[in-house]
Amino acid sequence: MNSKQALKGAQDNVVSKTGVATPRVFTFNRKLLTAIAATLALSATALPAAATNWWTMTPTLTIGTASINVLNMGATGNGVTDDTAAIQAAINALPASGGTVVIPNGTYMINALTGLNLRSHVRLSMWGGAYLKAIPNNATRYNIVKAWNVNNVEIVGGNVVGERTQHQGTTGEWGYGINISGSSNVFVHDIGVSNSWGDGILVGATGSGSTAVLSANVTLLRVTSTNNRRQGLTICPATQVYVVNSTFSNSNGTAPQSGIDIEPQTQGTTQQIRLENITLSGNVGNGLEMHENVSNVTLNKVTSENNQGFGVYANGPNGLTITNSDLTENYLFGVDIAGNTTNVQLAGNTINWNGDAWFYANNQSIFTPGWVPRDITIATSATDITQSNNVVSPLRTN
Repeated sequence: MNSKQALKGAQDNVVSKTGVATPRVFTFNRKLLTAIAATLALSATALPAAATNWWTMTPTLTIGTASINVLNMGATGNGVTDDTAAIQAAINALPASGGTVVIPNGTYMINALTGLNLRSHVRLSMWGGAYLKAIPNNATRYNIVKAWNVNNVEIVGGNVVGERTQHQGTTGEWGYGINISGSSNVFVHDIGVSNSWGDGILVGATGSGSTAVLSANVTLLRVTSTNNRRQGLTICPATQVYVVNSTFSNSNGTAPQSGIDIEPQTQGTTQQIRLENITLSGNVGNGLEMHENVSNVTLNKVTSENNQGFGVYANGPNGLTITNSDLTENYLFGVDIAGNTTNVQLAGNTINWNGDAWFYANNQSIFTPGWVPRDITIATSATDITQSNNVVSPLRTN
């Protein structure tokens, strides 16, 4: 996939120690660093402001009034019994108007080859000590919780846990904790997702091209997604996705290994994405990466730190705004604007002490002023890039 090339062109090589969870060491191409301009032209031109905000931390959903406890449908939560059919029976037993499926504390083993299929107007409500845990399998693709071609769906509380540590196969990268495809008005909040064979969460489309049904109006609030094999969160064809007060960390195992990857490829387009007050840290790849067929992405108050790739990598999106964010202590640049990326505004950010791979490799403090810029790199093919009031790493004075 295209994102597997995300780190090419800005590094000499990648040396991986034994084991997927062991940090990898990146080394800089020193000629590339030397060639990067120390500053960019300032511009007073701002991106046009939207007339109204489409995003909210409290989206309005239409959920039915009925309620069913999965224990009353035969689920056990004992960590041994396959509870997939019992929980699905609870979902299916709700009336056409929907309702709430209650999952009390316990560990519910889920056959992820079947997964839990949510319906429209349904809330999946897990207690804080509830775990939906995938039964080990050898499949290249699976889903623990699916919201496909539905609307007005809420997933709240508890934990969704993959089986990467017990996976019985070696191929594939598409094991998802939560898969939201072709769905609208979806609210996922106050939940932990971890250990997926692929991505913790996927938001995307069903179909492709002119027949693609994009997910729309998806809100992720107070989500923690960690130790997933490919990505913490992948956003494919979708519109109006709001991710707020959440953390995506420690992705490791198979490329791209990013905290968040916005990459619709040729399936469709992705637009109006807002990431706010989120943390991207400890990922073997980039904190955030985005590619072509993506437009109107906003980062506000984003922390991207200690990632072994770039803090933010943009290769092809049209319309990127990064404000009030901290992009620090990443192995490569804090921000890399590559390819045909256009219409970018960087304002009021702290983007410093990046490019740490060279300092680690040479046993120097990452807080040592360098001879060349190390925080922002912009390809000559990128256009309409402005920056103002950003704090970057100081250079040596002698």
